Amino acid sequence: MYKLKTNRAAAKRFKFTKSGKIKRGCAYRRHILEKKSPKMKHQSRGMHLIHETDYNRVEKLLPYGG
Repeated sequence: MYKLKTNRAAAKRFKFTKSGKIKRGCAYRRHILEKKSPKMKHQSRGMHLIHETDYNRVEKLLPYGG
């Protein structure tokens, strides 16, 4: 069996936790922040887990991730 290639774009966007779950960054934090509420900006800090329906799709892009 040949080696599988990792999708480099996905590797830069997703990280695996120790237990094998997949973390992602939050959207809407780059610019035009004046009109966004402080609550929205605060809650979009840090990393969040991806939704369970996206696990299979992301794991195919990152075959050696977790």
